[in-house]
Amino acid sequence: MATTTNLSLAMSEQDEDKGQEVTTMTADEVLPAPSAPPSPLRGKGLDAALAVEVIEVTKVFETKPNILNRLRGKTEGGKRTVAVDHVTFSVPRGEIFGMLGPNGTGKSTLIRLLSTLLVPDSGEVRIFGYDVEKEEAEVKRLINRVSVEASFFKKLSPMENLMYGARLYSVDAEWARAQVVTILTRLGLEGRSIWSGMEDMSRGMQQKVAIARAFLTSPVLLLLDEPTTGLDPHSKREVQAFVREIRDQHDATVLLTTHDMQEADDLCERIAIIDKGRIVALDTPSALKALVQEPGAPVPTLEDVFLKLTGKKLDDEEKPS
Repeated sequence: MATTTNLSLAMSEQDEDKGQEVTTMTADEVLPAPSAPPSPLRGKGLDAALAVEVIEVTKVFETKPNILNRLRGKTEGGKRTVAVDHVTFSVPRGEIFGMLGPNGTGKSTLIRLLSTLLVPDSGEVRIFGYDVEKEEAEVKRLINRVSVEASFFKKLSPMENLMYGARLYSVDAEWARAQVVTILTRLGLEGRSIWSGMEDMSRGMQQKVAIARAFLTSPVLLLLDEPTTGLDPHSKREVQAFVREIRDQHDATVLLTTHDMQEADDLCERIAIIDKGRIVALDTPSALKALVQEPGAPVPTLEDVFLKLTGKKLDDEEKPS
């Protein structure tokens, strides 16, 4: 079995010092079958019934007082932010599951917890039965993550970046090269852009390359953190088509965060509505709308659902968690 390699290790430490988000990508490898039949809820590996289990998870961020106050011996001035507050949910294998909410409500923090980039302060997170803290290597073999702030070798072209990733995953070079052209062309990159350096690309163009990098490896669990941010309507539709294809053709499970209610309505089989780090409702889009349906009134939108359940509009901005 090939050795698992994390792309984030290949990125410079300087990028992390600048506060850039590093995209975690892991090899899509089939795990050995367990020696005993797995429990329906606690099986491990690709035989597990649940792709994701999040049980009473909490994550708190604390900032220290500024340096001047610390030099004066003062301890006040720090800030405590509860980004994820006793969250529990599960995602069956093969589902497209959405987390809907405005920026700053804990969606991205949950994605980082699922992808082993953060450790929960309390509670338990399992990916196909593997504990993200105790069995991190096994988890990384099963996940692939796309963030709104993906990292690349900016002097290299999209083709060079993606072929580098393909080699890390032992993907056949000839097949990968053809797939790179196909995927990026569908996403709207012109032929010459595929071979030009990424340093002058817009954020939206770089996001397309990040999405192509994830789809190239046919992941078992695909974690999409605001995947269509910065994309034009045509590219959004193509990304959504890719998400459906990877679920239908590769038996993948997809978990995405978004504040685009139409995207969530179109793509997701179930949606968790998140506010202030808590799940305030979780159900199918139609069931969520039925929760707030008034007799004789038009069918509500997911925006109406969010407003009714939280008292906020979906595009209200909060400080990122």
